[in-house]
Amino acid sequence: MNGLITKFEAYLLTEKRVSHNTFDAYKRDMAQFQRFLDEKKLILQTVHLDELKKFLEWLHVRKIGARSLSRKISCLKAFYRWAAEYHGLHNPAAELAFPRIEKRLPQYLSEKDIEALLEAANSNITPLGVRNKVIVYLLYVSGMRISELVSLKKSHMHFDTGLIVVQGKGGKERQIPLPAEVLELMRHYFSTTHRKLTQQGNLYVETDYAFPVLYGKRVKPISRQAFWLILKKLARSVGIKDMVSPHKLRHSLATHLLHKGADLRSLQLLLGHENLSTVQIYTHLETGHLRSIYDKKHPRS
Repeated sequence: MNGLITKFEAYLLTEKRVSHNTFDAYKRDMAQFQRFLDEKKLILQTVHLDELKKFLEWLHVRKIGARSLSRKISCLKAFYRWAAEYHGLHNPAAELAFPRIEKRLPQYLSEKDIEALLEAANSNITPLGVRNKVIVYLLYVSGMRISELVSLKKSHMHFDTGLIVVQGKGGKERQIPLPAEVLELMRHYFSTTHRKLTQQGNLYVETDYAFPVLYGKRVKPISRQAFWLILKKLARSVGIKDMVSPHKLRHSLATHLLHKGADLRSLQLLLGHENLSTVQIYTHLETGHLRSIYDKKHPRS
């Protein structure tokens, strides 16, 4: 089984080109599945649907939530599809059903809170403070995922067209237009601040990473966890009591754009969602906002 799992992991990286987050999650899921098989003294080649259901029950006893369970089922389905196609194994996972997941409305910040957050980010004029400000501005106005932003490179910026190239899930690229104010902010950041982030004495370590961090003599992009802590501290400084995450900024942009009349198809392209149905969850506009549109636009109002 170890050999099959290793080959499956290579397939995920090279052919499917899944995101690092998906790869890490599937790797953990397969390791957990192997532990179950070892515990029950089962052989991978002879596993049937009943054994897979027992595995899901085994997970349920361990208080695995519906969303995590759904992902583990996706992992099993992907593994067995691959194993059936490339190694001739029977695919018992094809008949597995996904648990029903209650849809949660996305949490977002008000435009007033966003303004306060951006204003707070303006107050720190140190190189790190300027870097953090640029990240906050860019994350909000572009709607990027934090995983997309931390892997951003200078070469992804196209100041001549005002577009930024984003490497999305599965290696898919999309282009996002940026407001002139943010383009100028980034232009200034790259010309005055960027090199200071990798400075050692009088020397600079050259890098294409848009938001680099220096570890000894090695340069790496800022981590998602590091920026999450920066954002949390900024939010606390302006009195935002609710949890603020990078993904909440993405939800906020989507909601604010809908408030201003953006259509779902444009939102889908901006956010990099494969299916239009994924962005339909953002249609949770407040009743008061819908009332104002109705009063203004309805021909009989």
